[in-house]
Amino acid sequence: MLSRVEEIALERGAQEKLTLSGEKIGVIVVDSFPALGTLAALRFLEWLQENPEGVVSLPTGKSPQYFIREVTRFVAGWREKSIQRELAEGGVDHNCQPDLRGLHFVQIDEFYPINPKQHNSFYYFVNKYYLKGFGLNPAKALLINCNEIGIARGEKLEEVWPEGLVDLTLRSRMGVDSLERKQKNVIENIDQWCTEYEEKIRRLGGIGFFLGGIGPDGHIGFNIRGSDLYSTTRLTQTNYETQAAAAGDLGGIEVAKKRLVITIGLATITYNTDCTAIIIAAGAAKAQLVGDAVERGMHIHYPATILQKLKCSRFYLTAGAATKLATRALQVFVNSKQLSSEQIERVVIDLSLKKRKPVVELNRADFLSNPFTADLLKRESMKLSEITFGVAERLKEKVKAGTVINSGRIFLHTEPHHDDLMLGYLPYIVRHIREHSTSHYFVTLTSGFTAVTNAYMYGQLNKLRSRLFTRPFALLVSENYFEPNNGVYRNRDVWQYLDGVAAGDCGMRNDGEARRLLRNLIAIYGESGFEKLKERIELLLKYFIEAYPGQKDTAAVQKLKGMTREWEADCLWGYFGCSSKFVRHLHLGFYKGDLFTQDPTFKRDILPVIRLLEYVLPAALCI
Repeated sequence: MLSRVEEIALERGAQEKLTLSGEKIGVIVVDSFPALGTLAALRFLEWLQENPEGVVSLPTGKSPQYFIREVTRFVAGWREKSIQRELAEGGVDHNCQPDLRGLHFVQIDEFYPINPKQHNSFYYFVNKYYLKGFGLNPAKALLINCNEIGIARGEKLEEVWPEGLVDLTLRSRMGVDSLERKQKNVIENIDQWCTEYEEKIRRLGGIGFFLGGIGPDGHIGFNIRGSDLYSTTRLTQTNYETQAAAAGDLGGIEVAKKRLVITIGLATITYNTDCTAIIIAAGAAKAQLVGDAVERGMHIHYPATILQKLKCSRFYLTAGAATKLATRALQVFVNSKQLSSEQIERVVIDLSLKKRKPVVELNRADFLSNPFTADLLKRESMKLSEITFGVAERLKEKVKAGTVINSGRIFLHTEPHHDDLMLGYLPYIVRHIREHSTSHYFVTLTSGFTAVTNAYMYGQLNKLRSRLFTRPFALLVSENYFEPNNGVYRNRDVWQYLDGVAAGDCGMRNDGEARRLLRNLIAIYGESGFEKLKERIELLLKYFIEAYPGQKDTAAVQKLKGMTREWEADCLWGYFGCSSKFVRHLHLGFYKGDLFTQDPTFKRDILPVIRLLEYVLPAALCI
């Protein structure tokens, strides 16, 4: 059953049907990630007009960025003519302004244990963006506040879980000491709380409107791959994919590995058979997860397949996220007026892999067994042998091109994040660095401060503190060694560290790290006297001890962490003989560590790249 908003969205996207052959859940494809937010917002407002006191569950994290922005924009400007026109064009009755205060809100999930006052807790998120931002009634909200679940009044989470680690084996064994006995009792209390939370949701009639994303293993909520399709609200473990995705927000993989989650279950989401359940997904990285959820039968390996039980379930996707939906991908292929060599190669190689045969050995029967290559045969004037020979030759040419040394060129290697180049194509870089007629510039576009943990910074500062008043450092000060912008001495930091690596000397390596860290402190804080620097180090040590993992740092600390990450890149390329002159860090301003990333601007984010290109004049630009 299509809503008016969805009918219009299908018309705008030139989609004839909501569900195509082989698809078990309705799909709507839009042009961009922001457009996903607009469509989800319009559908939410449309549903709200029909269900002013309904039960809603809305997502946390980065996926709802544009949904939140658009709902806020529509509601705040409801009486403006331009907004009314946009609502009407999108399928929403602008004469009926919704009142969000009548809604019941259900929090989907939360990490455990986590202090709800932390900005990286989902409890904080839903309070900021939904209860306060949307103006929902807190009295009608079911929330997951870890400070109020399972522990006695006045007791703190740190007292129960001093290491932040929850051992679920205590569900089935006795505690060996007083702490474990307390922990066992708390776990049982949480389990009872989850049962009561589930009951409260069901008493409300279940969830009427569910909006969510799809996780790296296909999870919805925190119902990871392998979750029981009849699961309810519970305290449970996560898997590596989920931990890795959450590491940036939680303050590192070491922290994420310790965290359990409290999540509503798959049966919680589908309890109300009339639930409007929408999953939003953007980008090709989500395509296979989407394809599995929409086209496979219900299975615990693909948690989102449970939504096939709901007649009003939908996937709102960008074109990239829809590329693994077989019928839609075939439509795009068939409707292409002229196929590129890339399109031809992709379908022929896919067929080769599926048939487990070399490309040149594929025959007519193989081609006709696959709808993509069958269409290729119909439209191409070439013979089958010409197609397979052409694809095979182009593959050989690409492999050969990867082995050719491009002499006499200037290379500009760019990476969004530190380590992208190293992990992406380091062997190719190394071969060209060995060719002395080439020149290489390495550029990291963003600051990498989110990858640097508080514990790591604490350790680095301790190393520096132990060296600050030693004779070697005093001699360096007398040489004005720590002047922040002195390129010669910056290079000496790197050589000191690399000499320590070559010699297997930990002390030399630590000296190199301490030198660069002291140089960075002077650059950021403008303090050069050792006494003042000692005070600054003590303040920072205190900061890194007291800050919770994942806390948003001050601008100065963000810069310090970013420069620490840059030091790693300097050492990497320094190992290959590249001085600091050839290693650039652009710190593009849209990257600020906020939950919702800012849109790039020309002056702040594009102009620095243009100026770099004008300075380097590369013959080869590697992206």
